[in-house]
Amino acid sequence: MRLSVVGKGGAGKSMVSGTIARMVAQRGGRVLALDSDPMPGMARSLGTVDTTEPLLAEAVERVDGGPWRLKRGMGAVTIVRRFAHEAPDGVLLVQIGKITIEDHPAFLAATQAYWQLVHRLDEARTFDDWSFIGDTPAGPRQIAADFSPYADTYLVVVEPTWQSVLTARRAAKLGRMREARVLPVANKVQTAADRKVLEQRLGEPVVATIPLDADIKESDRLGLALVDHAPESRGVKAIQKIIERIDARV
Repeated sequence: MRLSVVGKGGAGKSMVSGTIARMVAQRGGRVLALDSDPMPGMARSLGTVDTTEPLLAEAVERVDGGPWRLKRGMGAVTIVRRFAHEAPDGVLLVQIGKITIEDHPAFLAATQAYWQLVHRLDEARTFDDWSFIGDTPAGPRQIAADFSPYADTYLVVVEPTWQSVLTARRAAKLGRMREARVLPVANKVQTAADRKVLEQRLGEPVVATIPLDADIKESDRLGLALVDHAPESRGVKAIQKIIERIDARV
């Protein structure tokens, strides 16, 4: 599975990406979770803690004001081994880090290192049988900047608001321009009518719906992974169906 989860902020990207990563790992898959969002989210959905420091900054250098480049010996495998940390079920998580004013220069360096890493993942034979599951910041900007070159599938998470729909349309268009599969997923859906309205606004069908689930809201309030807090919830069952859809299309 080579997946990037995109959409508007607050649509549920981190919950979906983190839950998919855990569930793929639980069935025996090797999973590399890739978090390029400077806002907290994916780590909690995986059941671990955010890396606040931009650790990836140590992987790159800039000589005499030239372009950023990886330091000698810093290939994709080495970066993952040195800078990823292990989440539950054996998921490995690589994060850019969470930005602060003091760490702004280091954050920029970490962003460059992340971009270099994801562009080398497919060259590393070590990861041939791994799943890559990425969480991205709000909006389509990172798709345009090619922050998910590993992705053959973009999962576009959309909630029943116009702003979310418009963001999803743009993300879907950019994903298709990259010749990737685009799978729209409706989140926070209460009724069949909600799904129908979303599909009309999107101009295409959604492949799955995630209900407006009290267990999802409560796991977020508590800062717990959904798969740990409520493994039998409607939200988890809906995400299982998304995984099955992705598997079928792959």
